[in-house]
Amino acid sequence: MAAWLRRRGRLEDALQLLRSAPATARVERQRGGLHLEYEEWAAARAAFEKSLVLDPRSVEAWHGMANALQGTGALEDADAALQRAIELDPAYAPAWVNRGALLRLLGRIEPALACFQRAVALGHDTPETANAVHGVLQDLGRPADALSGARALIERHPDFVPGHESLAHLLWEYGAMRSRGEDPLGAFRAAALARPGHRPMQLAFVRALVQTQRVDEALAWLHSLRRRAPEDPVLDWLTADAMDRLGHDGASALFAAAHRHLGNRSTEFLNAHARHAFRTGRMELARDCAQRALRLDPANQEAWGHLGIAWRLAGDAREHWLFDYARLIADLEIETPPGYADLAAFLSALRVTLDTLHLTAGQPMGQSVRNGSQTPGRLFGRDDAVLRAAESSLRASAEDWLAGLPHDPRHPFLRIQQRRVRIVGAWSVRLNASGRHANHIHNEGWMSSAFYVALPPSVCAPARPSTAGCLQFGQPMDELALDLPPRRIVHPKPGRLALFPSYMWHGTVPFDDSAPRLTIAFDIQPAS
Repeated sequence: MAAWLRRRGRLEDALQLLRSAPATARVERQRGGLHLEYEEWAAARAAFEKSLVLDPRSVEAWHGMANALQGTGALEDADAALQRAIELDPAYAPAWVNRGALLRLLGRIEPALACFQRAVALGHDTPETANAVHGVLQDLGRPADALSGARALIERHPDFVPGHESLAHLLWEYGAMRSRGEDPLGAFRAAALARPGHRPMQLAFVRALVQTQRVDEALAWLHSLRRRAPEDPVLDWLTADAMDRLGHDGASALFAAAHRHLGNRSTEFLNAHARHAFRTGRMELARDCAQRALRLDPANQEAWGHLGIAWRLAGDAREHWLFDYARLIADLEIETPPGYADLAAFLSALRVTLDTLHLTAGQPMGQSVRNGSQTPGRLFGRDDAVLRAAESSLRASAEDWLAGLPHDPRHPFLRIQQRRVRIVGAWSVRLNASGRHANHIHNEGWMSSAFYVALPPSVCAPARPSTAGCLQFGQPMDELALDLPPRRIVHPKPGRLALFPSYMWHGTVPFDDSAPRLTIAFDIQPAS
């Protein structure tokens, strides 16, 4: 009965039924699965632990346990659980797929590829698995193979939206591999035209248009969609956002209409509405949207960033309580990792490694990079000695700095007492002349960073009066149309590490130099 209720989306009824059922291995597995759907990781883990006590050889329970552990950030423990599931049943393809995805998160790219290939060999040749393989091939520096596979995937599965998104990203970033005159969104557009009733396809294509700054086309597409579905609040929201970017009248009314349906359940919408409110000078509305978003998700980094800007515009001292530009921005030099004569030797070796990973010709879609490139996938975890040394040294520096901060249970950053951390994402950025990072925040982190590997001579020249190439804090994104100067400027130097809360607005000042500006960035969460 619980399975029947679950298939019909009645998750709470299914969970209530299982709570009153006798504790068997099967019942506990089902309870764990329901908790996973609610993203109740601790409860899911407890249920799978009980199931494994009753049936320690259950492949499904070990697989579920891995999902629960991954949800809490215990990635190595999750990998051990997946390995146990595979030991019990080497032909259980879902465990191979999940282990491939987990190893990719950990940066172990070649073993991840082997896991996905094993799943395919076992008959799990789904479009999702194929798309994951193409992502791993890109991580491995094989973009031509990734692109060839992505083209073949949408030929075989033209309705598979993630496949179209992956192909568009590859064509956008690796322009040299496009056919003459090929539009990176051409195949995506053709698929959307052929499937006017495929809502996920339509929405994904519109978002791709906006990410590539084709807002006029996105707006025209949305007008057509709204004629077919005039009461769809998501279409109202996306149309309002496109109109807002182009400075068209009517965006406020559409945002208000969408707010009646989405304002109590979507933090993404509330953040978009807050951005519109800033652009149109309605600061109280921006503050209200930010506060509503934080009631839904108290750890939402963008909402905290918006609330801090609203406080700043109102002259509210809580801006400085939240951002505390002097204390919550670190600017420190890392220790030289073991095995290197000095920091300069380490940075030289690190630069050589990073240069081999910057293969794209264009900036990534929907990111802060302007006139530069960003490495794909996860930088750390790869089988590379210099990257392992960098990860260890950077993590140690972050933990040392955190140990000196006070605890404040009311503060979104300082309320976390855990001083051991895990790196949840890492990448390298190489900016070219006139390149910069547009002002932004990091939604996936709790703490974020910038580590300087190599800088143009004009940026690191001593006693220079210019701020070119510097890291700036406190100036919100350009799209908010707020004339606010930065609150703090950090002058970069090779071997130095900047650390700051992920909700802190930050970006870089453009520079004019033939040599690139090479950095590593990573997001951090407290260790579980």
